[in-house]
Amino acid sequence: MKPTVQALLDAPAPAVDRRSFFKTLGISAAGAMALTGEAGAQAAANVVQSNVKRASEPSALRITDLRVAVIVGAPMTCPLIRVDTNQGLVGWGEVRDGASETYALALKSRILGENPCNVDKIFRKIKQFGGQARQAGGVCGVEMAMMDLAGKAWGVPCWQMLGGKFRDRVRLYADTTANQRDPKQQAAALKERMDRGITYLKQDFGIGLMRDVPGTLSMPPGTNIGQGERVMHPFTGIEITDKGIAWLSDWVGQIREVIGMEIPLSTDHYGHISVNSCIKLARAMEKWNLAWMEDMVPWQLGEQMKQIRDSTTVPILTGEDIYLKEPFIQLIDMGAVDMIHPDLASSGGLIETKKIGDYAMEKGVAMAMHFAGTPISFMANVHCAAATENFISLEHHSMDVPWWESLVRTTAGTPLVEKGFAVVPDTPGLGVELNEEVAKQHLRPKSGYFEPTPEWDTIRSNDRLWS
Repeated sequence: MKPTVQALLDAPAPAVDRRSFFKTLGISAAGAMALTGEAGAQAAANVVQSNVKRASEPSALRITDLRVAVIVGAPMTCPLIRVDTNQGLVGWGEVRDGASETYALALKSRILGENPCNVDKIFRKIKQFGGQARQAGGVCGVEMAMMDLAGKAWGVPCWQMLGGKFRDRVRLYADTTANQRDPKQQAAALKERMDRGITYLKQDFGIGLMRDVPGTLSMPPGTNIGQGERVMHPFTGIEITDKGIAWLSDWVGQIREVIGMEIPLSTDHYGHISVNSCIKLARAMEKWNLAWMEDMVPWQLGEQMKQIRDSTTVPILTGEDIYLKEPFIQLIDMGAVDMIHPDLASSGGLIETKKIGDYAMEKGVAMAMHFAGTPISFMANVHCAAATENFISLEHHSMDVPWWESLVRTTAGTPLVEKGFAVVPDTPGLGVELNEEVAKQHLRPKSGYFEPTPEWDTIRSNDRLWS
């Protein structure tokens, strides 16, 4: 409890007579004494009501506009959404990093005139226009803005609208941008993260490291490892040899020598290799006690993911490209994952991600959260993480971007991040407002700052999915 509130509760109640009471309401002594019975009570009530400050009238709140501004170098390209209302309240949202702002603009005509406090109603109306991975960015960004507006209208933080919170601080995990080919440099960079308070680490490693190491990879002559990123894993023809497995194990071991075995170390980006090479690699990593191995095969290949999980003691995780709860439920029920890893800007927004986490909780599956955007989406993740019991850690992908935190200001005046943890705000909505000056310094070249979008005002189709 805040000290000022406690002091008020502990202080003895002052003696208040009728005359002094009306004086505090601004009614003259003569006027106060002239009012008796119901008239006096009504006068007091009217004065009290007139002093109540309402940020909005939630039932009359309506959406009047949706505009975008695209931020670059965060380190990703991130389209921001601003939703305006008839009462001056503004809601902030974000399309997932790397996606197009048109995913959100296409929804504008479908939300104009709606009450943003009806978050679930609006979500059900627009979710048909989302797809897997970044194609979900518009729906999720709009949902963030609706939650921000609803929280501001009712005067509560987003985590309260999700049922309350389990924690006041949200643990962050981080990788590095160091030279990936040198394990010593990587280890030093990870150690620097630890020195800054990070208590959960992530490290990318894979076949790209062995591009010039003879005898480590088996693949058809002329195969381009980089081009394989556009071909699903089972179809590249790339396999890791026993020499390659040993080489990668030694590479990870050199990092563990520096950071120690105690801190959790998760991993990602092994390359597009077959399920059999994935199994060999996962088994070799068991001695390094990895926190998880991420997206070893595409999430759509649940049976292959289950093969990997059944063959190793390393936790297997996926989810950053999954839209809506149903695919998560399927993977969990078939035993394909040890942990899930939704990206809130793809999974459906705050409410849907909370549902995903709760289902996983019932099945004994933990939830980490993928993230690589601006502080707008970051705070949406923080509220959801605070409200989800089986949450483990949230990604922070921008520790080397010096202006990242200054892109917003917290309405509570608190820092976004403190010693490796995100601070969960108690202020309404997401708890942040965009810093216009900083945002304008990092706009995509030749793009505007929340310019009018009247061309997106009119619905041009019948969206009904049934007859």
